[in-house]
Formats: sequence, C-alpha cells, structure tokens
Amino acid sequence: MIPGEPGKLIRDRYRAAAQLVKNRGVLSCLMINDLDAGIGRFGNTQMTVNNQMVVGTLMNLADNPTRVSIGQEWRDEDVVKRIPIIVTGNDFSTVWAPLIRDGRMDKFYWQPTREDILNIVYQMYRKDGLMKSEIEKIIDTFPNQALDFYGALRSRTYDSSILKWVSQIGGLAKLEENVLRKKKGEELPEFIAPEQTVESLIEAGESLVKEQRMVMEMRLSDVYMKKQEGTGPGIGFS
Repeated sequence: MIPGEPGKLIRDRYRAAAQLVKNRGVLSCLMINDLDAGIGRFGNTQMTVNNQMVVGTLMNLADNPTRVSIGQEWRDEDVVKRIPIIVTGNDFSTVWAPLIRDGRMDKFYWQPTREDILNIVYQMYRKDGLMKSEIEKIIDTFPNQALDFYGALRSRTYDSSILKWVSQIGGLAKLEENVLRKKKGEELPEFIAPEQTVESLIEAGESLVKEQRMVMEMRLSDVYMKKQEGTGPGIGFS
C-alpha cells in the first residue's frame, strides 16, 4: 500500500461522516474494527510508515477534531463537525500507549455471559428454524468457544454440501463445463441448501474442534524458533 494512504483514508472517511451530519442531519461516526490487529505491537514486530501514520492521524483527530485536511489548502472556514471515532479490538495493550490514555480514549470492556452468547447464536440460526433449546444444546456441547466458532458451523455444513454437489455434477473436471460455460437460457445444475439440524451442526463443530486441537498440538513455530546450536560461528536463534 502507498505510504500515507491509510491515514489519508481515515481522514477522508472522517470528513465524509461530518458531511453526512451537516447535509442530512443524521447521526454518524467513524468505525474502525480490530484496531490492534493493524497498529498493535506484538513481540518484535516492526513499525511501518503506515502504522505510524495511522497512529498520528488518530492522535490528531482526537486532539483537534474540527480541523481535518485531506490534502487541500487550509482555509479558516474549513471547520468540520466533531465525529465520534469508535474502534474495536481484542488487546489494546499492544497499541501505542499515548493513543489510548485516559482522556483521549474511553474504553469499554465486554465479556459476553452465557445468556448473551445464547441470544446472539440464536439470532444467527433463527431463520434456519432452530429453537432456542437446540441452540443451547450446541453451546453446551462446545463451551468456551468464540462467537465466530458458532457462525463457522453453518459454513462447514455448506462446505460439505457443496463438495457433494460438485461430485454429483461430474466433479471438478466438469465444474467449468456444467456451471461456468452455460449459455443464456440453459438450465444450471440445482443446488439444494443443506438443512441446519442440531446433529449436523454438532458434527461440524467436532470437526472444527479437532482442527483447533491439531493446531495447538503441532506448534511447529516453537520448534523452528528454538535456539540452534552447532550451526556455525555467530549463527543461531534466540
């Protein structure tokens, strides 16, 4: 990405939100998801120009929210509405400390209760016809999982059904011929969406848990990063 582009994009979106408030009279804000993944410092990660520009841009917006330039000449009458900036993240301790200090950033911590998780997952599957008691059974089968896990269950059932469908229409070798090269008016092979049941979702969950366990048990990075000895003078890892 071009150096400075992320910072310019933030300022541009900030001004766009301000224009929305001014022209339409509706509430608006600038929303940045997973801020720590973009500008957080993990271990010995290197700080790039764009990381620094984003931090500097957010600092400037927090301290001077009504004077925002996206490259134009400064004008005394160019004053924008102050717009709330809402960011989400998992670990703000990795973000540059002056940016998150009290007074510049208000912090809210959310730890969902079991009831919160149940209601959220129920909303995910409500259109599939699953009852709340069935969702509760799924959550009890796979406790202490992130919300993304429960959403991935549906994706896994669809993946399995799509693979079976591809096999039924001739396999990967015939996929282009039977789907992509169909002329206008020709009938496409019908794909029937899988029915979401507790059994199929639990089966998908067991598959995902197995993958999680394999990742945790392998930990090849630990092997690669262990200190090497006997590789020659001045060579090694620590």
